[in-house]
Amino acid sequence: MKTLKDFWKFLNKDTWQSWLVSLVLIVLIIKIIVFPLLSLATASPLPLVVIESCSMWHEDNFENWWGRNAVQYETRGISHDQFTNFPFRDGLNKGDIILVSNRQTQKVGDIIIFQPNPEATAKHPIIHRTVSTEPLSTKGDHNAFQFNTANNPQKLDETNIQPSQIIGRATIRIPLIGWLKLIFFDLQKPESQRGFCR
Repeated sequence: MKTLKDFWKFLNKDTWQSWLVSLVLIVLIIKIIVFPLLSLATASPLPLVVIESCSMWHEDNFENWWGRNAVQYETRGISHDQFTNFPFRDGLNKGDIILVSNRQTQKVGDIIIFQPNPEATAKHPIIHRTVSTEPLSTKGDHNAFQFNTANNPQKLDETNIQPSQIIGRATIRIPLIGWLKLIFFDLQKPESQRGFCR
């Protein structure tokens, strides 16, 4: 018991050593306790996702954004009124953290997280909006077109997503907190992809 009290006193000291130990403890608690519990509660192997790109960003208010992008959705049978009722109708920003739940059936308008197709060189899961359920396909709200293996250097295909690729769907958004992680990796990206969306 005395050892625990001594350790607690050490953590409460204002020294760089106590700060370092506290930081390590926080990381361990999140990794060993929080993430497994979240994974269990959400039924998703990846319960939290940081938005790393601008593919879901809306650069303006919804009406202006829709005015520029309506054709891409209307040709898929998605109307203005339908889109206004979609989850996250105003998009997602780089640096947002998303809580993911594993729902088996996807609806048009849901934002889903999925593993890239086996031929793709993309390293991380993709988070885009469902624009069709048969076949299941998505599109980034900010992207000018839907990716298929022929029109992008990463050979990413979002036109025919298999059930085995799906990690889950976006349920809750926590703005900007993801920059605590992104700040360490953003400098490795090409200059045009660094920083906030613009």
